[in-house]
Amino acid sequence: MNQDRLQTLVDRISEITPNGRRSLIAISGPPASGKSRLAAQVVDALNHRRKAAVLVPMDGFHLDNTILEARGLLARKGAPETFDGQGFVHAIRRMRDEDDVILPTFDRAADLSIAGAINIGPQDLIAVVEGNYLCFEEPPWSDLADLWDLSIYIDVPEQVLLDRLIKRWVKYGLSPADAEMRARSNDLANAQRISNASGGYDISVTSD
Repeated sequence: MNQDRLQTLVDRISEITPNGRRSLIAISGPPASGKSRLAAQVVDALNHRRKAAVLVPMDGFHLDNTILEARGLLARKGAPETFDGQGFVHAIRRMRDEDDVILPTFDRAADLSIAGAINIGPQDLIAVVEGNYLCFEEPPWSDLADLWDLSIYIDVPEQVLLDRLIKRWVKYGLSPADAEMRARSNDLANAQRISNASGGYDISVTSD
């Protein structure tokens, strides 16, 4: 996102009067849409303005691979049913209402969640949450809609997503052929599902 558009977005977030303890900002979109990058840029810009913002990734709520394997879902990792969706919704409610919340994070290289890694404290007045299913209109994710003070969806053409996903999996050690197979067989299926069932967001943006 160019600097002018980023500053306009940060201006809007800065002016929000939260419905709860802190402002909850959702940045959603398919895999490789640029959610993490945009969320980090927004948090940096807000903190530069002394707005006390914190980044909260959804990926810490991935189910462990042993659970996914037992459920026959390991090959679909990243699909909505491979997350603790109810736990995530509960955590967002706590972030709205409570001063202190401890959250997990995700180690992509190790492919596992790490408990107790993010501390949201009373000093954190804006939480920028990024993840695939923040604007997803299937339960339990649909319960999130009323919790966001502002929701942003990143719309990216499928070919751009595919190119980015292949580069991502090559970076993590797959051959180009295996990276493309993984991207097409799982990630793009998730991307299409997200695109078809996401709605009710406040702003739609495109990724650079």
